[in-house]
Amino acid sequence: MQACRELIRSGAEVTMPQVAQVALVSEATAYRYFPDLVSLIQEALVGLWPQPAQALAPIAGSTDPGERVAFACEHLLRQVLAYQGAVRATISHTITAPLRARDRPGLRFGLIDHALAPFQDPAGPAYLGPAALDRLKLDLAITVSAEALFVLTDLCRLPPEEAIASAVRTATTLTRAAFTDPPG
Repeated sequence: MQACRELIRSGAEVTMPQVAQVALVSEATAYRYFPDLVSLIQEALVGLWPQPAQALAPIAGSTDPGERVAFACEHLLRQVLAYQGAVRATISHTITAPLRARDRPGLRFGLIDHALAPFQDPAGPAYLGPAALDRLKLDLAITVSAEALFVLTDLCRLPPEEAIASAVRTATTLTRAAFTDPPG
């Protein structure tokens, strides 16, 4: 487990053979404890990524949905950059084994839910009805994501800071539009 955490923290590509090599065990031994790389990465990530409330603590008092979503998006994408070897390995595995997609941590959803939590109450600072809020969360799941970051850095060839700024701007625009003109 510690070997996997070391590789994750390095940001380098994470593979089962690399984990076994760093741990000074055989690959067979590594597979004995974890059936696949995603299981190992998920276990190793416990404690490395902050919980949504902890991650969004700096904006806990904000009543601006755009600000809250922007912060959540930037936080997630900076974490993705820091641990991109593990993130890419997890995405790769679930693309080649789609039935395992639900095994992905889905960290974006916790951050999005926490960022939008204050706006579920009709008496709150801003409000979206349940259907509109669900739609916004789905829309944000596309933008507040490792996949969006990798499209911007890998395919569009943006430097990481510009890619993060683009995704944050898009997430903020979606959020402000939803609250400015909520669908009936």
